[in-house]
Amino acid sequence: MSNPQNPNDPASLSLQSDRKAETGNKPGKADFSNVRSAVDSTEAAAPRGADFGNVQSSVSSTEDMAGATSYTVQKGDTLSHIAKAQYGKASQWRRIFDANRDQLDDPDRIQPGQVLKIPPAEADS
Repeated sequence: MSNPQNPNDPASLSLQSDRKAETGNKPGKADFSNVRSAVDSTEAAAPRGADFGNVQSSVSSTEDMAGATSYTVQKGDTLSHIAKAQYGKASQWRRIFDANRDQLDDPDRIQPGQVLKIPPAEADS
């Protein structure tokens, strides 16, 4: 006695063809002609009409126009000495360092001939 195939019970399914009985117990080829497949997504479909193909962006700075100056490093200079001469306070060296991060990795490694940007002095409040 054989169990009927039940798609909800994987143990009852078999890949053997029913042709086995028809061909005298010789196994036949598996018949997958009724197999169906589908894929559903829970993600919302992209809205139609949105075209971002020509998006452009740019960044500009007003630092050069807002009173920044430049200073050419001399032999023996340090950022503290430059800050003292420019701002009156050696402790303002970090402002110069931060403004020149594009060319400085270490505040102790400035070179003679290097041209540094000097941000404008902060307004006293």
